[in-house]
Amino acid sequence: MDLNDRSIVLTGAGSGIGRALALQLAERSARLTLVGRRLEPLEAVAAEVGGRGGRAHVVTADLTVAGAPARVVAAAEEAFGGGLDVLVNNAGNVRAGRLESLEESEVLAQVALNLTAPILLTRAALPALRAGGEGLVVNVSSGIGLVALPFYATYAATKAGVAHFGDALRRELAGEGVRVLNVYPGATSTPMMDSSRAGAEHGFEYESAEDVAAATLAGIADGSLRVVRGGQRRRDAIVLDREDPAALDEVLAARKDALERAVATHSSL
Repeated sequence: MDLNDRSIVLTGAGSGIGRALALQLAERSARLTLVGRRLEPLEAVAAEVGGRGGRAHVVTADLTVAGAPARVVAAAEEAFGGGLDVLVNNAGNVRAGRLESLEESEVLAQVALNLTAPILLTRAALPALRAGGEGLVVNVSSGIGLVALPFYATYAATKAGVAHFGDALRRELAGEGVRVLNVYPGATSTPMMDSSRAGAEHGFEYESAEDVAAATLAGIADGSLRVVRGGQRRRDAIVLDREDPAALDEVLAARKDALERAVATHSSL
């Protein structure tokens, strides 16, 4: 897909991977609808987008609120004279810790933003994406959606869920002019990770948001179905989890206590 001069809705655009995607897309003169909960970060990204040759329209929205997905799509179409080429479902949140220690509200918040919101936003955007004849949905999942980690039970469920949603939708839309790409970042240096103390000793190999964004755009350009990040250790874990999950259980059990301490405060809610 040629990303030049495309109308693109990008959620979670105020920081992290979303911001990096916006700035790299700006260099392709994209018409970006930047979506997030807070106005100031979105306006700052919009200014940077303009400085790099793109156009940006800011929409503040809580995507978990009824009616928000339809409002976002309508705002994007109005801002750039109709039409929508790409939807990037990037917004997400996390709350790590033992399942029984999480508040019910913390469980529901992750399900609502990480899973329900992208499904409903995609549903609202599909008519416009299909009308252009070359639409694209990008779902930003997580490496934890491929290899589930202890103390991330709810997060893993939502990220695996949005990935399977993407796979099912891709097959549902075959031959209808809309493609679906799933992206699985590993640990990424973003504000979402600021409250985590997990490092390489816990199996977390960090890369920059800019590298994840570049890999995502490369995957869009070459027609990939999946973009998997996280380094060799993640690739090895994916294979082990598929071929001998009990062996991976033993590996994770050996560092379980240290991991629990490292992620006990990890929350972006």
